[in-house]
Amino acid sequence: MTDIETNYEHIRKRIPDHVILVAAAKTRTIEEVAAVVSAGITVAGHNYLQEAEKMVGAFGNEVKWHMLGHLQKNKVKKAVRVFDMIETVDSWALSELLDRHCAALDKVMPILVEINSGREPNKTGVFPEKVDHFVRGLADLRHIRVQGLMTMGPRFGNPEDARPYFRETKTAFDRLAAAGIPHIEMRFLSMGMSNSYEIAVEEGSNMVRIGTKLFGPRAPGNA
Repeated sequence: MTDIETNYEHIRKRIPDHVILVAAAKTRTIEEVAAVVSAGITVAGHNYLQEAEKMVGAFGNEVKWHMLGHLQKNKVKKAVRVFDMIETVDSWALSELLDRHCAALDKVMPILVEINSGREPNKTGVFPEKVDHFVRGLADLRHIRVQGLMTMGPRFGNPEDARPYFRETKTAFDRLAAAGIPHIEMRFLSMGMSNSYEIAVEEGSNMVRIGTKLFGPRAPGNA
């Protein structure tokens, strides 16, 4: 068994079967992604459009691809052709662009609304107290479909430090699910990365985005 297969089995044993494991492929090679696909991964994510295009071309329908990084508005037209889900929607302007370009393709794009659970001014995402109003506005856009929420939480440090951020995002998720907003579906709660995925699952995440713990350490020079 390869290291990647061992890592995959290790992670899968620590999370329930219903939790979707997204392979975070930023900085990874096609060969590395092929190895995780061989191990059992069916959903992968990328932070950068240009690199993701190469990956999508290599794997075809074997893998569903999620946009995990901040999506610049000038890249939306191409992104809607490449990705199967956008996890980082955080503004009305971006939402309208996604809707317009998906309409041109006669495509409905599943999206997650990114929550800035730490309320950090230098990070993207909707503040938890503003998400209800934002999501209600998105219900009128017919070519994107809100299917849940996503949050980052602290990337490093003690995983326990992320727990309050995950808990608040789960509270917003449950509140929106109970609201019964037309055309809005709370199916996916994307929280937790290599350092914090077990805490995130304890707090209700059903989608985790894992890179290092799955692939192994990045090559020197790759952040």
